[in-house]
Amino acid sequence: MGKKAGIKPVVDNRRARHDYHIKDVYEAGMVLVGTEVKSLRAGKANLKDAYAVVKGGEVWVNNFHISPYEQGNRFNHEPLRPKKLLLHKSEINKLLGIQKESGYTLIPLRIYFKNGLAKMDLAVAVGKKNYDKREDIANRDAKRDIERAIKSRNQAF
Repeated sequence: MGKKAGIKPVVDNRRARHDYHIKDVYEAGMVLVGTEVKSLRAGKANLKDAYAVVKGGEVWVNNFHISPYEQGNRFNHEPLRPKKLLLHKSEINKLLGIQKESGYTLIPLRIYFKNGLAKMDLAVAVGKKNYDKREDIANRDAKRDIERAIKSRNQAF
């Protein structure tokens, strides 16, 4: 059985783009146990409160919930265990420097399978203030209204 080509999305953290300004995105591999991979393939994961930290020259994701595998036995994984991310040393050093700056945080954006391997998009982000969120909502609503007006005008002709 060969590896499947392409990208199969598993989980998206849509709330992250609402709550944070995304500055940079890194693709990282994940160190998982067998039942975690099976649960991910079934789509049983949640990125809601997940964040990443750099500790001891390694990047770890905390609060990333992967539900226990339903057909798993007594060796099933713990749902909230910290997961190690696989990045190049230069990327880890950049993230370590960014993490030390105040205001920056590392947020997982999405989980997917790429050529059969579990990957995570890790974002360097800055938290948005409430007025930033309201401004984004107003811009989105204005854009939607413009599209509606253009569409209705084109239908009139």
